[in-house]
Amino acid sequence: MPTILLTSPKTARALYYGDEALAGLRKLGEVRLNDSDTAWDAAGLIAAAQGCQVIVSDRQTAGPGSVFDALPDLVAFVRCAVDIRNVDREAAARNGVLVTHASPGFVPAVAELVVGYMVDLGRHVTRSAVTYHHGKDPQALMGRQLSGSTLGVIGYGAIGRYLCDLGLALGMKVLVGDPYATVDKPAIAQVALPALLAESDFVVCLAVANEATENLMDAAAFARMRKSAYFINVSRGGLVDEAALEAALVEGRIAGAAMDVGRAPDQMPSPRLARLPNVIATPHTGGLTPPAIAHQALETVRQVGEIVQGRAPVGAVNADKATRLKRLP
Repeated sequence: MPTILLTSPKTARALYYGDEALAGLRKLGEVRLNDSDTAWDAAGLIAAAQGCQVIVSDRQTAGPGSVFDALPDLVAFVRCAVDIRNVDREAAARNGVLVTHASPGFVPAVAELVVGYMVDLGRHVTRSAVTYHHGKDPQALMGRQLSGSTLGVIGYGAIGRYLCDLGLALGMKVLVGDPYATVDKPAIAQVALPALLAESDFVVCLAVANEATENLMDAAAFARMRKSAYFINVSRGGLVDEAALEAALVEGRIAGAAMDVGRAPDQMPSPRLARLPNVIATPHTGGLTPPAIAHQALETVRQVGEIVQGRAPVGAVNADKATRLKRLP
């Protein structure tokens, strides 16, 4: 039987992988676990993966080139996440190692969180609750209902499409900014980014994170937003110039922000921004629901099931370079 390494640290395994998926892996091979409380660096991963044919990696455990160069028995690097930007695919291909990623099973979970953010921001929920928690009486403030408000969605991918439908169901006017997608629903207006920023009450950042979108939301972008508008980021921290966002929040040039991601380790919101009184932040938990986690964890089990039979599964990104697959079964 093949040897499979599951990299998820012990403390995170129950949340991000689960017993059902672990049991599924154990039916496919001998499973090694990370029984420490932290993610391995490259040296730790190389040491733990000696003799392994498959690595099932959590999002924090990177796959640098040194890992693929140092593991001659490795056949596949399976990522239990969609994002594989910290995996050196060129090095994997050079060594004939298959790389896979999971599909986005977290679409409803993340979109629902955005709706929660909009209600929270628009109705001052967190601000009032914190004041009560400190034993004081909060000021009653006029709120903004979602029905009749304008939702601007930057990025029309899977989450963006789902969120737009939720916005329409709630009676919102919905705008989409995405030069690489075509919106075919008459109820949704596709506009350029400057118009979206100027017209939206809630701006939700769902663009793909890459070199072209680094700091997409910069000082000029925030300057185009209404003073009464809110900014929400549930994509990646690299899309936002955090100094520009902080200035806009501190100077009152936008009403507030919500974020589930940022530039802190593991894509967490940056504490400097999260501490601001007109910000609500969550620790990268948009996809942390049982159905979302089960989707990706069980998908890795299905992928490993194909790999141990010598086949490239759905989700493979370099099947044409995976020459080591022929070693299995």
